[in-house]
Amino acid sequence: MLMTTNEPVDTGHLSEREAAALYRLMTWLSPAFPVGGFSYSSGIEWAVEAGDVVDTATLADWLDAMLGDGAGFCDATFLVQAYRAAEGGDDASLRDVVELAAAFVPSRERQLETTSQGRAFIDIARAAWDAEGLDAMVAACGAPPVYPVAVGVVAAAHGVPLAPTLHAFLHAVVSNWISAASRLIPLGQTDSQRVLVRLEAAVAATADRALNSTLDDLGSATFRADLASLRHEAQYTRLFRS
Repeated sequence: MLMTTNEPVDTGHLSEREAAALYRLMTWLSPAFPVGGFSYSSGIEWAVEAGDVVDTATLADWLDAMLGDGAGFCDATFLVQAYRAAEGGDDASLRDVVELAAAFVPSRERQLETTSQGRAFIDIARAAWDAEGLDAMVAACGAPPVYPVAVGVVAAAHGVPLAPTLHAFLHAVVSNWISAASRLIPLGQTDSQRVLVRLEAAVAATADRALNSTLDDLGSATFRADLASLRHEAQYTRLFRS
């Protein structure tokens, strides 16, 4: 016999604040958000030409290192520290984060990449997704923030929780790296998704580490990736700006 009930079923619905936060994160960190991320490869283009990255396995290894031991962890830490400084109204600490994040970029092209995306993210957020206090936070930066700092500041202004902001940011960064590599190796859509699946645990681990780190914990051990971003500047033919 089929039993029915008129009692409401708990669907685990989001609160209004949670739904708004999710909506914003899905928009801001979507490939469709016009910050120009598709134009950059973070040096992966040179890695492909040099033969360091040739298939899904070598790509996953390269990105895992970038994520946990290089730009991924550093950018995640800068996002966390910028968010906390902006949320707490600590202008001096926010300026320190902005300056250090800009100085930490290892090459001219990576500097172009992160500053251009940071500037675009701030400009679009202020034009279409403005929030009370955002102008003051941006002014407190003292200089145009790089991309992860810009994301942290905007998320703080909107009251979007830090942990999901960080996870969404890292997912977007990794997805952009994979998108660039898929055009360079090239990879099919299924193989690209396999790389993304393989990096899921690394994204979570990097986010957790960044949430529990300070600026004193910053450091990079991805010399080959840094070298790739430097050598890309003189690469004869290329599709990407970094």
